[in-house]
Amino acid sequence: MHRLRPPIAFALALLTAAPTAAKAPGDESANTPGRKPKNAEDLATWLARMKAHAFSRAEMAAATGLGENELPAPESIAATKFPTDRLAVLPYPGGRHPRIGFLDGAVNPQRETKMSVFLPWNEKHYIVADVPEAIWWDRKAPETAERGNRELLYLAHTHIPTYWDRQSVALEPLEWSPDGNGGWVMERRLPNGVTFGTRIVPLSSHVAMEQWIVNGTGMLLTGLRVQNCVMLKGAPEFAAQTDTDKVYSPPYAACRDESGKRWVIVAWSDCQRAWGNTQCPCLHSDPRFPDCPPGGTSRLRGWLSFYEGDAIEAEFQRIEGTGWRNRQPANAPASPTPP
Repeated sequence: MHRLRPPIAFALALLTAAPTAAKAPGDESANTPGRKPKNAEDLATWLARMKAHAFSRAEMAAATGLGENELPAPESIAATKFPTDRLAVLPYPGGRHPRIGFLDGAVNPQRETKMSVFLPWNEKHYIVADVPEAIWWDRKAPETAERGNRELLYLAHTHIPTYWDRQSVALEPLEWSPDGNGGWVMERRLPNGVTFGTRIVPLSSHVAMEQWIVNGTGMLLTGLRVQNCVMLKGAPEFAAQTDTDKVYSPPYAACRDESGKRWVIVAWSDCQRAWGNTQCPCLHSDPRFPDCPPGGTSRLRGWLSFYEGDAIEAEFQRIEGTGWRNRQPANAPASPTPP
């Protein structure tokens, strides 16, 4: 087992570059933009999801961009029925910042990359998977296709300027879509022809995840490092701002609860580093996409699960034995086709 700190340059960049004025823990002002619902049905759907997250009226108003007096009476908001045959997952509604600390490093978090996974023993508590939080690439000059500076191709909040920020190009808001099999898909096509996406498939024992990059440009895509973050604020038993409750054994990153008997585990194929940010607090298993030729598709597989016991290294070995790195998520629909 290896125990690693969060040391690599591309990860530290998100933690240290261009900080804004610090905010006290719990100060979520100007950090959680609302999205007005499209219609009454859309409002009802999101309110039900917020109720599952135990949002206050103020948080519901913040998430929807509506006034509290515009929201329906609490008793009229439908309750979400969680499945009994698989782990419960829901798109994260926004309106409540998913971090405890380091909020100035994640202003205006975008909800379209964030999925809540509720604890199997306590459906009032949840963790938030931000998949992806960030994608880095080796920017190339189109006329020469020569390697340029490593730069953010995408960032799921405001902190370091991305390739698109530098060009004053705003990316449209998106949402997760149900896949028809109990899972969720999010896919974004960028203005330069690069498409990336994530699929989340909840199963009885774990959440299977898949990410892809489709290269619609005329150049080889290289340096495609990804930050996939699991934020622990919504599960207080895992939310201590410390590193002493975490174990890093790449590709596995795990956090134990206060009792020391329950764990949350995350892993991604092609993991470059496993680490955690104690301020958030969060877990990372950060992968790298294989270089992607023009017209090609590169893929990553992910795993998220819960474990009860005191043999975490043996649990890593058990998970490894399932062959998850090379298997498409069960019950997943056909993968997206290149443009």
